[in-house]
Amino acid sequence: MRKPRDFDAELKALEDKARGLKTRKVRQLGELVIATGADTLTANELAGALIVLAETKEAGKREAWAKRGAAFFQGRPRRSAPAPDRDAGGAPAQPGSAQPAPGRKGAT
Repeated sequence: MRKPRDFDAELKALEDKARGLKTRKVRQLGELVIATGADTLTANELAGALIVLAETKEAGKREAWAKRGAAFFQGRPRRSAPAPDRDAGGAPAQPGSAQPAPGRKGAT
C-alpha cells in the first residue's frame, strides 16, 4: 500500500514559496526605484507617474519607454542620468500632465 500524500504539508510549502517570491519581487522593485533615481521623488509623484504609464495606450510612447528601460539594464549611458535632465526627460513621458515637474520643485 502506498503512503498517503500530505496535502497540508504540500500546500504550506507552496504558500511559503509564493510568499518568498512576493517578498523578492517587492525587494527588486525597491532596488529598481533606487537604481533609477526615482527614490528622490515623493510617493505621490512616483505613484502619479506610474499611473500615467499604466494608463498610456500610445504604442510609440510605450515602445520608447521600453527602449530606455532596455538601455538602462544593458548599462548604456543614459541621457537622463543627471537630475536636471531627469526632470526634463520625465515631462514628455507624461502627456498633458505638467503636474509632476512643478510638484517636484515645490514638494514639501
